[in-house]
Parts: sequence; C-alpha cells; structure tokens
Amino acid sequence: MPTRRSTALYLFAACTLASTAALAAEPGPQRGEEIRLWPHGAPGSEKETAPEVFAPSDNPKLPKQFTVVHYPSVYAFLPPREKANGMAVIIAPGGGHSQLVIGKEGWDIAEWFNSHGIAAFVLKYRLAKAKDSHYTVEGDALNDSARALRLVRSRAREFAIDPARIGFIGFSAGGYLAALSETRFDAGNATAPDPIDRLSSRPDFAMVVYPGYAAGSITVPKNAPPTFLACADNDPSHVVTTVQLYLDLQKQGVSSEMHIYSSGGHGFGIRASAMPVSTWQDRMLEWLIDRKLLK
Repeated sequence: MPTRRSTALYLFAACTLASTAALAAEPGPQRGEEIRLWPHGAPGSEKETAPEVFAPSDNPKLPKQFTVVHYPSVYAFLPPREKANGMAVIIAPGGGHSQLVIGKEGWDIAEWFNSHGIAAFVLKYRLAKAKDSHYTVEGDALNDSARALRLVRSRAREFAIDPARIGFIGFSAGGYLAALSETRFDAGNATAPDPIDRLSSRPDFAMVVYPGYAAGSITVPKNAPPTFLACADNDPSHVVTTVQLYLDLQKQGVSSEMHIYSSGGHGFGIRASAMPVSTWQDRMLEWLIDRKLLK
C-alpha cells in the first residue's frame, strides 16, 4: 500500500514529466513562417498601406523574388529539435537593393543551414533602389538587419538557440548589409519601451559573400565579430570590396578568413556546379567549427 511520501513523490514526478513534455511540444513557428520585424509598422513605413510586389514560386508561402518591400520580416526555418545545435543565422539575399533574389540566396541557403542543425532566418528587407523607393540602405535596410538580430535574440528560448551564437550572412547587396551589421551595431537602448530594442544588434559572427558597396563606406571597429569572406576572381568589382574588408578586419586584429576562387562569377550562391567555388560553404562550415561556434 503506497505511503503518503511515495504518493507525493509520484505526483511530483508526474507533474515534472508533464511540464517537460508540454515544453518540448510547445509549438514554434512553422517552417518558412513569416515574422514581421515590427508588427505595427517599421520606422519610416508606419503609414504605408501599399502592397508588396513579388514573383510567385511553386511554394505559395515562399516567393522567389521581391521587387517592392514595405513590411520587413524574417522567414523562420528551424531544424528538427533532435538535430539542432543551438546556432542561428540571419540570411540577407542580394539583388542590388532593387530586388531580393530570395529563392537562390534565401530559401536555398536556409535549407543548407538546416541540414547542419543550424536555425536560419531569411531577411526580407526594404529596398533602397526599387522604383519610387524612399528608403535608404544605411538607414532603413540596416535598421531592418539590426532589428532582425534583436528579434531573433529576444526569442532565443522559443527558437531553441544560443543568444550568443547568432550570426549574419549576406550575398552581394545583402553582403553590404552583413558588412554594415558587423561594423555599425549597438548594445541596445536600456530604456526603450520595446523590450526587443533593449537587446544588442551585434552579430556574434559574420559571413560576407561577394559583397557590393562603395569603396571606403565601411569602417571596422576593434570589436567587430569574426568574419568569413568568399568571392570569385572573375567578379572583379566585388573582389575589391572583399579584399578591402579583409584587410580592414586584419588591421583591427579581428579574426577573419578569406577565400577567392578563380572562377564562379557573381551570384554563385550555394547551388552545385563543377567549379571549385561550389564548395565554398564547406570551407565556411570548417571555419565555424574551427571558431568553436559549431560543434
């Protein structure tokens, strides 16, 4: 016959198991779910009511291209819980700030990160060079990037990620945002009414892939995060920005690694080809492991 003590222990164990199961089963965002960075409108877009313009894909939830963006967001791609390693990455697609090549440099990249247990958040940022746009890169698009880092950090427990292992990767125009994000961050505003704005916008690491921006527009601080850089030699204008950023990081004593492939052109993304450049992501993975960001 059970004693009062054994009954109490049984009830305690049952309640503990139930609460643990409930936490494990707590629903996170659906795969590819869009999360607005500012639910009530982004700064500079509060009064915007115009629709966004995009090209549809086979997946109705994931357009292959945006040409007008007013409502910046991230699309969440979380790996299976049993495979997740706690690392997360914000992904900024390119497109010359007039479009977002979000299929090749967004969804594809997110899938690759997920295959390695890394949570991915594809950034839909405002386009400074879209037709009739009133947005700027260093104002609105950078603000979107910073907010994405803060938002993901604020929901680290929900996403099952380490808030100290959140990186930023960008391609082409998105590479410019990656370079800006790793050099123009802040610790957050401790008195901000929005708790998300109280968090740091500094990425813990950065990956800059064939970045495009005007020479001299990036100033690297000494506390910039470790950086991985990649481009192709037959993409000359983007080689210049890649090498300049690498040298500026070196001058400030910031750990960095650079790969320049003989061919690959611009916009090689992550899709398979017969060229050596198609393995750049493997070098990035090795770099993440070497930096002890990924186990």
